[in-house]
Amino acid sequence: MKWYNKYLSLYGKPFNNIPINIIKEIRANIKAKQSDHPLVSIAIIAHNEEYHLAANIWSLSETISKYPIEFIGIDNNSSDRTAEIFETLGVPFFQEKRQSHGYARNCGLDHAKGDYYICIDSDTLYPPHYVEHLVKHLAKPGISGVYSLWSYIPDETHSAIGLFFYELCRDIYLYINSINRPELSVRGMVFAFKTEYGKKIRFRTNIKRGEDGMMANGLKDYGKIKYIYDRNARPVTGYRTIGNSLFHSFRERALKAFKCIPLLFTKQKEYKDIDSNIINKNTKNL
Repeated sequence: MKWYNKYLSLYGKPFNNIPINIIKEIRANIKAKQSDHPLVSIAIIAHNEEYHLAANIWSLSETISKYPIEFIGIDNNSSDRTAEIFETLGVPFFQEKRQSHGYARNCGLDHAKGDYYICIDSDTLYPPHYVEHLVKHLAKPGISGVYSLWSYIPDETHSAIGLFFYELCRDIYLYINSINRPELSVRGMVFAFKTEYGKKIRFRTNIKRGEDGMMANGLKDYGKIKYIYDRNARPVTGYRTIGNSLFHSFRERALKAFKCIPLLFTKQKEYKDIDSNIINKNTKNL
């Protein structure tokens, strides 16, 4: 049985349908793990995530970590029950009315007390040792940020075999990126960095997408961005970025990837003026 199977019982379901015993279990887990003196800040951003947030928090509440942690929720101008879910499940949260991933992640940074900041997307499920694997690498000298891979949840529209080959091709491409241009591979849902550096750089708020890659690009001034391959650090997510057709999604992403081939063999400074445009338009949602 996959580690995430039990969380799928809540994934995509209305909050009203969640059994009270599971709510109590999540609250107890969060309370037991929430530290007043955390080493790690786990920041969950959410915009209208009523149908995914409870499953996400359930997975995070079962985090196994030797490091003291804190959970931070950011309700990014939601019009549904997102704030109520944070409150009901015992996650301290903050309101960010300016809507964008950049504003939401900066809000988390502003309230983070830990030395390490882990970005969490609320439509994603995280394995129990995810935090430990990221922090183990992030704590090494010369490392300013880390990021991992992710998988998609098999369903009736997306077969397990189709997803396997889709993810394999994508992972190979991201690995090639990671050699010289890791910022082109970073995705916010699988990204962590040293809080001190993140607060100096801040997430870009004047772009629709690419705030995570631009943060990674800035972090390179402080150390290496490490690519983590371990499957125990591999969360699973839904299909907002690839749609119903793996074939069409792969073709679209492959065409975009070809446009970025010159960047893989070129020093960053030569592309300084166009990096944000390329990260924003050509490398997202693989």
